[in-house]
Amino acid sequence: MNTVLVTSTGESTGKTAITLALGLLAKERGLDVGYMKPKGTRLQSSTGKTLDEDPMLARELLDIDAEMHQLEPVVYSPTFIQGAIRGKENNKELSEVISHHFDDLSVDKDLMLVEGGGSYRTGGIVDLTDADIASLFDAKVLLVAEYGHPSDLDDLVAAVEDIGADRLVGVVFNRVGDSVYDELETEVAPFLDARGVPVLGVVPTEKDLAGVTVQELADELGADLATDAPTDAFVERFLVGAMGGDAALRYFRRTKDAAVITGGDRANIQRAALEAPGVKCLILTGGHRPVGAVIGKAEEKGVPVLLVNGDTLSVTDRAEDIVSTGRTRDERTVERMRDLLFEHADVDALIGGIEPSGDAGNDDE
Repeated sequence: MNTVLVTSTGESTGKTAITLALGLLAKERGLDVGYMKPKGTRLQSSTGKTLDEDPMLARELLDIDAEMHQLEPVVYSPTFIQGAIRGKENNKELSEVISHHFDDLSVDKDLMLVEGGGSYRTGGIVDLTDADIASLFDAKVLLVAEYGHPSDLDDLVAAVEDIGADRLVGVVFNRVGDSVYDELETEVAPFLDARGVPVLGVVPTEKDLAGVTVQELADELGADLATDAPTDAFVERFLVGAMGGDAALRYFRRTKDAAVITGGDRANIQRAALEAPGVKCLILTGGHRPVGAVIGKAEEKGVPVLLVNGDTLSVTDRAEDIVSTGRTRDERTVERMRDLLFEHADVDALIGGIEPSGDAGNDDE
């Protein structure tokens, strides 16, 4: 059996989509694939239980016959973290529980995919970073990273040092923009290869995987639309407007595919945002309706204005959660990532080039 742990330099890098896409690719090759996420970090509450959404999706897409407590032994919630700080969690016992469930899940499997939690450092307070878990399972590690600027390599190199070059399968760069794609392939990849860090994939940004539409934001936030403007633009990031008009305009002009979140009574910031070509919508908080001149300007420029009750901080938190989880947790996204990895990554290296054992391949025919 081959075990691959998929971790990342930071949160919301597309780790789940890549992990499950690798599972689909492996199953297409006739491999019997297992999955585990030892630390549940993408939490939601339902039916009185707090569970991670990712193992639920994995169980469905990879057709895994296992219980949630096996796929996600540790619910890495704020309550768990507080308990660990207060000495209520035993690190050795946690490791034993995780190992026990891993052994059960891996029976008769050709490939076990283990998804890391948050970033590669998550779990350090109980000695369960992704590097610790890789050691526990004797797993190879795939590191997922994003790249927008050369300084991003500092985090990547630090992650490789923590994981250990002997365990590293390689790096997949995800959501790579057009402006740095060639630089990454011609300069960064050779630099990393010379340091013993293979670059096994450079996956380009896909608009419909990188963010959510304005309409989806409005629906999820329960917002009212104050304008008659198209709502099909994609939003990838948020800017909070809390400065003066001139400073705000300089700030807004340095971004793209953004929504500006500000108080409904901050007309100067709203006008500045409407002058920036990269601002795709305004989200106005506090229950205030903007002045007519702002509405008119927004409709003239085709920029939708969303009205949301609540303070700017809480609305920003909600909006960022929608973008980070919204379209990366469904079957369509995983299948699109499967295609992207097939086109832009060394799949043989990623899943070890292993062959089906026994009759595993025949079961999928």
